Amino acid sequence: MKPDFRAAPPLVSVICLCYQQAAFVRQALESVVCQSYPHWELLIVEDASSDESGAVIQKFISEIPAYREAFRPPRPLPRILFWQNTENQGNCRSFNQALAQARGKYVIDLAADDVLLDHRLASQVAFFDSLPAEYGVIFANALLINAEGRVLGHHYRVNAEGRALHSPPEGDVYAALLRRYFISTPTMMMRKSVLEALGGYDESLSYEDFDFWIRSARHYRYAYQDEVNTQKRILPHSHSQQFYQKKHNPHLHSTLRVCHKAKQLNQSPQEDEALALCVAIIFARVSMCRILPW
Repeated sequence: MKPDFRAAPPLVSVICLCYQQAAFVRQALESVVCQSYPHWELLIVEDASSDESGAVIQKFISEIPAYREAFRPPRPLPRILFWQNTENQGNCRSFNQALAQARGKYVIDLAADDVLLDHRLASQVAFFDSLPAEYGVIFANALLINAEGRVLGHHYRVNAEGRALHSPPEGDVYAALLRRYFISTPTMMMRKSVLEALGGYDESLSYEDFDFWIRSARHYRYAYQDEVNTQKRILPHSHSQQFYQKKHNPHLHSTLRVCHKAKQLNQSPQEDEALALCVAIIFARVSMCRILPW
């Protein structure tokens, strides 16, 4: 009998970071276990929450065998790692903690209050595998929901067929990312090799996405997949919602540090202009929020 040289389906490492999300983390984890694509591993970091997040996660992990038995035929138990930090490490360090143990070809950074649609892994793996190696990141559209799960809209407005009305930038998106925020972070899938080449997330920063976009887009191309693959939860007290409201906000400090990095990475006057506009918009919004009473 001739040996079968067909490549095994790519493994996807789903890294779920949880801090103070006891109300939502079970739904996030269920959305991984119930994926139609079976080749994944789940790495969970509970970052010293003061709520019941750790207990909720531990209970769910104990129930995963029953979830897998519900598939026909039953699926093998996936690799699951769980860290429960005794001191809060922040998103960037917690992510790198899990990334160091990840075995997948592709990586998803799953916030514990977001939800993966059940086709996501299958669809993204097929799409990523169809792209040349210079593509390091793919992203898609997201359904926006509130704390109760009520639909608020889409990240990109859609037509009657569910397609984005206006296609976002693709390919070399470095300058576009300096000009404006347009990627729905929860929808991204990244090559692990890209994350490793960049040294993971910058642990000196309080949040990760802007820095990762800038550093990765300088060297790799981005592709947009025109479908909804994630439910992104919009909460009133999230970091993004409070970005400009608080004085001495560490997110603002981190953003300005990323802008300084971008200045070193820029390669053209057009990119310098895009960065100058980015900084001007940041300061204009900060000034406005500190003037207004609400």
